[in-house]
Amino acid sequence: MTGDRSINLGEAIREGLLQVSQKDNSIIHFAEGVDDPLSVFGTLKGFGEKIGHQRMIEMPVAENALTGVAIGAALSGKRPIISFQRVEFAMLALEQIANNAAKFSYVSNGQHNVPLVMRLIIGRGWGQGPEHSQSLECMFAQFPGLKVVMPSLPEDAKGMIIAAVTDNNPVLFIEHRWNHYAVGNVPKEYYSKDIAGPKKIRTGDAVTLVATSYMTLECLRVADALSSVGVSIDLFDLRVLRPLNLKPIVQSVKKTGKLLTVDTGYKKYGIGSEIVSSIVEIGFNFLKLAPIRMGLPDHPTPSSSSLIKNYYIDSIKILERLNTLVDLDRSVLEKVKIRIANERKDIPIDVPDPFFKGPF
Repeated sequence: MTGDRSINLGEAIREGLLQVSQKDNSIIHFAEGVDDPLSVFGTLKGFGEKIGHQRMIEMPVAENALTGVAIGAALSGKRPIISFQRVEFAMLALEQIANNAAKFSYVSNGQHNVPLVMRLIIGRGWGQGPEHSQSLECMFAQFPGLKVVMPSLPEDAKGMIIAAVTDNNPVLFIEHRWNHYAVGNVPKEYYSKDIAGPKKIRTGDAVTLVATSYMTLECLRVADALSSVGVSIDLFDLRVLRPLNLKPIVQSVKKTGKLLTVDTGYKKYGIGSEIVSSIVEIGFNFLKLAPIRMGLPDHPTPSSSSLIKNYYIDSIKILERLNTLVDLDRSVLEKVKIRIANERKDIPIDVPDPFFKGPF
């Protein structure tokens, strides 16, 4: 591809949404604050002027009803995109998502499709607490008929949001608020990336590491720090939770014999549990050591900055768990820890990198 330049993930999503909306007049946008100055954290900024304000529909605080309207519009030939500013807001529309959007194709024997995209944004930090910072992707991934996408990197985010909008199935496109400011090279032109499965972003033979969303960025820091001391790992950004394609991960575990999964959401009943159980079923004989899962602890998110320190996973915690699989020399382990700690030494765990621009 040509025209690569460095932009952040939020800008990549905006560009992808704008390009696909300009190509297809059947695309309409619903959101709370869809056309206001903030425009869903800037991801819909200026759309009214570019594609017409009539296609930017302000969403009432009635998520279940609005999602039903969007499903009806999808069945009538439109391609609606709903932007929920928090994952939790979509829970108010769960009945519509699980029983209508996900099942229409099945109950109609394929005669009716629901080409609907629902953007869900995970919050974190600044005291958001139990009700505005949940990562509930595994709950939605339970439902056959949905596709659940969770990209971590800007190039993937642009291509996959275009793929989601042009897909004839309902797609949940889950974004982490902190990922919005992750920067990477993104082509200017219109392109689509298949909703196909994991992406290997680092290559090695010491261990297989699988992560989702913001945890992919924390794992990247670990992988690069380990590389500086001669330890290479296979790192996968899972990207797609449903349909779940484990073939590349199975092949990696066959090579490394070791597996660590890192969920953005809860450890219990998380996607890591599904990955580990499937790998044990498919490739038990490939494993040299018992797989390890990491994820959030089994209690709601605290609001207090003092309590949050022990709640979220960071790159040091990932390194320590990974070391039980690779068994680094103590002095080497300390060297890697120091490198990682120096990268974020002045940043509290409840706020992201300094270039983050809020609001939450």
